[in-house]
Amino acid sequence: MRFEGVSFDFGPRKPILEKVDFSVRRATKITFMGQNGAGKSTIFKLMTGELTPEYGLIHMAHGLTVATAKQVMVREDLELTVREFFQKVFPKKVYDIDPRIDKVLAVVNLTADHDKKIGSFSGGQQARLLLAQALIQDSDLLLLDEPTNNLDKAGIEHLTKFLQVYKKTVIVISHDAEFLNSFTQGVLYLDVNTRKVEQYMGNYFDVVADITARIEKENRKNALLAKEIQENKDKANFFANKGGQMRMVAKRMREKAIELEAAKVEVRKEDKAIRAFRIPFQENLIGDILVINSFKVIKDHKAVERKMKVVLRRNHHLLLAGQNGIGKSTLLQAIVNKEKGATVTDGVTVGYYRQDFSNLDFDKTVYEELASVMERPIEEDLRKVAAGFLLTGEIFHTKIGTLSEGQKGLVAFARLVLLKPGLLILDEPTNHINFRHLPVIAKALSAFEGPMILVSHVADFVSQIRIDEVLELDQVK
Repeated sequence: MRFEGVSFDFGPRKPILEKVDFSVRRATKITFMGQNGAGKSTIFKLMTGELTPEYGLIHMAHGLTVATAKQVMVREDLELTVREFFQKVFPKKVYDIDPRIDKVLAVVNLTADHDKKIGSFSGGQQARLLLAQALIQDSDLLLLDEPTNNLDKAGIEHLTKFLQVYKKTVIVISHDAEFLNSFTQGVLYLDVNTRKVEQYMGNYFDVVADITARIEKENRKNALLAKEIQENKDKANFFANKGGQMRMVAKRMREKAIELEAAKVEVRKEDKAIRAFRIPFQENLIGDILVINSFKVIKDHKAVERKMKVVLRRNHHLLLAGQNGIGKSTLLQAIVNKEKGATVTDGVTVGYYRQDFSNLDFDKTVYEELASVMERPIEEDLRKVAAGFLLTGEIFHTKIGTLSEGQKGLVAFARLVLLKPGLLILDEPTNHINFRHLPVIAKALSAFEGPMILVSHVADFVSQIRIDEVLELDQVK
């Protein structure tokens, strides 16, 4: 596949690509990097033909077939059975679909009843189903969009081993550096500032080192030029005051300074990280804020009730752990919905970060969604918080549903800041988020003064957060 001078935009104010050139060789494993909202998923849609370039050409090998494992399950697929979900990717009815399904489910380490509805699976299980749906097509080019999102440690290890021995071409969008480094042979980097795609050989860490070295070199060159420019300007001013022929010398000095200014290089702009932030704790809360007396875990595809008292008070941070499908998200939803077995003290505002963002109104703009959680919407305060999460300009008045998954995540965090919760519940908050933002988010969660429940399979992220207690759902008898 080769992109030749490809440009694409979503209207005059939303350019994504400008005269992009890059190529992908057969049987290579490529990482696609770039900031949240830069347009990585858009490029995948250009590769599949779902979108068409405004300008330029995309050359494909004759007969090339492409399959995509999307990063989130589309809502209309949640009502499909497993069998219907896999059948839909084929233009004609496949009569041996059941054994094919079992074969790809084995690859992603999942067992599933073919008549079970997709919506009944956990987020991690749905991630495996999305990957399996791409694999069943046996295409020449496999596109994986954030494939580790929602996967537990075992799931990530299984996917890593699969990719290491995979014989066909694969391009992966991911923010998981350790995962990427295990198989990457090259990197495509979409620069959100220049809207160009840069092509590198080597793994993720090689590319980061290369970019860092280039920035340092560009900065050194510009510093030397700046010094020489200032010297020429100082000399020009000195000679200009002498009069006579010295004015001609001063003129040459000024011309030299202008030449040196033109020789300066534009230093590469790095992806921005969000600003440091604080999630305020709801005022005047004391004593027990959350009491859990019982919850359900999934054993052998059946819900089994477990009794165990868990009490969360101010400044108590709980990590909820367990394999995909054990019932972590189900427990979080039970707490939010105040179902039997979980008691949230009256008057407590619950801040809930859902992994599928379904508690955001996709038909509202960013401004409207953030304003809706403020007790007294003050636009200046709202804009200040939004800007800290890079939600500025056109994005501020864009509907939530049209944002990238990473941008939705940033909206969800900005919403928590404005909500001022008395109980913080976070379900896989690293999904889709640019790696540059994660240390900032970890620091904010550690500093939260109220009770917090966190679900995350990203060990490096969890290690940066203050955790007071770990509840392993698999271990509860």
